[in-house]
Amino acid sequence: MGDRRSLAGTSLAAESLLRACATSDSAGIFSSQEVKPEKGGVWRDYPDVNRRRLPHVYVPGAPLFLTWHLHGSLPASVMPPPGAAGAGEAFVWIDRQMDAAGNGPTYLRRAEIADVVVRSIHKGVELGHYELGAYVVMANHVHLLIRPLIAPDRIMQSLKGVTAREANRLLGRTGEPFWQKESYDHVVRDEGEMGKIRKYIENNPVKVGVVERAEEFRWSSAGEDRASR
Repeated sequence: MGDRRSLAGTSLAAESLLRACATSDSAGIFSSQEVKPEKGGVWRDYPDVNRRRLPHVYVPGAPLFLTWHLHGSLPASVMPPPGAAGAGEAFVWIDRQMDAAGNGPTYLRRAEIADVVVRSIHKGVELGHYELGAYVVMANHVHLLIRPLIAPDRIMQSLKGVTAREANRLLGRTGEPFWQKESYDHVVRDEGEMGKIRKYIENNPVKVGVVERAEEFRWSSAGEDRASR
């Protein structure tokens, strides 16, 4: 009964989200290209909610804010317990833990591994998987703002799979988990929220004291914009 109540609440929230996204304007960063759900895919005409620690709601055509982190950087023992907080609160809690980098590996501090992730992000654009809004590769996690053109589950499988194999090769490992299975995603409701999220992503290195200005950080869209000028 508890699960049914929870899912019913999520369904009502998802319907409101669909209405909001239908009238939102994200043209400041992304194109107005129509995105249609893939036949037989996990991205349907309605939001797809996975019953995991963090809820996943996908809305075709809407921009998406994604965060994922290294395996072991946030052990299950220190994850916020299910039901203890909403998805937004859970994300803030997790991101603070990630920024502190007090637990587990920080492989993404290695330039050659961070480069692998950046190349893979741009490869997704070349393959037509999404339009890119912003990104940053931190010591143990990645933030990404995109407008998906294929099912988000496929995007994450591709990004995580390719980068994990190449990173493990550079680390001299084979078959070991590189990324945590869980990830956080948030559908961006309007252009105002999108601007805030982009600023949040690009200022992450400044917030943790890695650089003084966002454009000084090489493994981010802000640093990339500076390098292209």
